[in-house]
Amino acid sequence: MGAVDDRDPGAQPSAAAPDAAAPDEPLVILGAGLTGLSTALHHRGAAIVVEREHRVGGKAASDRREGFTFDITGHWLHLRQARTRSLVHDLFAPGDLVEIERRTGVYSHGTMLPYPFQANLFGLPLPVVHECLVGLFEAHRRGDPLPERASLQQFAEHRFGAGIARHFFVPYNTKLWGVAPDRLSSAWVTRYIPVPEPAQILAGAIGMVQEGIGYNARFLYPRAGGIDHLATAMAARLVARDASALRLGTEVGAIDSARRVVECGGRAQRYRRLISTLPLPELIDRIVDAPPEVREARAALQWIRWRYLNVATRTPTPRPEHWIYVPEPQLPFFRVGSFSNASPAMAPPGCGALYVELTDRERAPDEPAIVAALAAMGAITSPGDVRFVEQRDIEYAYVVFDDAHAGATATIHAWLATRGIRSCGRYGAWVYSAMEDALLDGMEAAAWAEA
Repeated sequence: MGAVDDRDPGAQPSAAAPDAAAPDEPLVILGAGLTGLSTALHHRGAAIVVEREHRVGGKAASDRREGFTFDITGHWLHLRQARTRSLVHDLFAPGDLVEIERRTGVYSHGTMLPYPFQANLFGLPLPVVHECLVGLFEAHRRGDPLPERASLQQFAEHRFGAGIARHFFVPYNTKLWGVAPDRLSSAWVTRYIPVPEPAQILAGAIGMVQEGIGYNARFLYPRAGGIDHLATAMAARLVARDASALRLGTEVGAIDSARRVVECGGRAQRYRRLISTLPLPELIDRIVDAPPEVREARAALQWIRWRYLNVATRTPTPRPEHWIYVPEPQLPFFRVGSFSNASPAMAPPGCGALYVELTDRERAPDEPAIVAALAAMGAITSPGDVRFVEQRDIEYAYVVFDDAHAGATATIHAWLATRGIRSCGRYGAWVYSAMEDALLDGMEAAAWAEA
């Protein structure tokens, strides 16, 4: 553990070059989500993980009530790389993780379709299918190159045609983002939006179900129920190695990057290097000596807030899907998921546990109308089957990839690098990513800290 500097880290902001770090100063990691915990586990020197909450996991945490378990919406662990699979399986005893084949639907025009929409048009009204196929044909006949800096709507129309864009991508993403997709960049979509071949789209339109398309066709989940088992296993491994490494319930205050001092729980802590997984705007707000161009870039960062409901039912979820996309504009939610379909342990025997992601994040939700819509869609047995509903709000849910995103994040990260600070993880890097990416970010951050 390095020496503690008791000077006020917020005093006399300086734009000078940062102090040289003493070799015995620790690596300080802000945030005990998956990225922060992964960083600490893979770092071979002294490290301190500082977390405001009294639990680990960040967004990969779980809430429990009356025998029901609810993650912070859907957190399904899909691992592509051998090193992440090795890490995760090493944290659990044999049999404590279950590999599940994804069951996902799209509720459109009163019909439940297999996911993805663009590859499973069969069952839609025939005029809609016709419009989608004609749009696909026209898009491929033109063969226009995708414009540089294409919007999300341009990407959808270019790859799938105007019909598929109009009936799924535009309404669904408008509900999710709260803005029209012609105002969003497509830079992040390559990995996450399935792009079936035209032959697959045609096959799906005549009733040949196209399954297993996309990056998350299979996922892992703790058999005991609750994605928080992953973070708690990581924290237990870390604390077993160094009991003083994890500081829960500790607020992060001002950061003086020139003096390499961060305020933790009201005390000034010197650091050798600083790794932050805090949302990028919150990190910059804490750095007292951030220059004007960095603060200007921070002001350009945009994000969307999340409002969702945890729903407990007295009977099992009648639909088999793990989650369902809902592009229909008249319905008050854009995605519905069933935890208990993935793990029966998420609800008492014979019951169901769901999450419902709401389109409106400002007004109080009309719970009776939402419950009625869930019943009409078949996601619950009946409105009277609901045992309780809990509202949850998330300040940082999705990063907005608008025209300012790339330039603003590049400016911020370049300056942070000159100060011995690395901001990583989904909200620290200010990107769209999955849980596996959080684990990988931690591995790379640990290597950076030791370089």
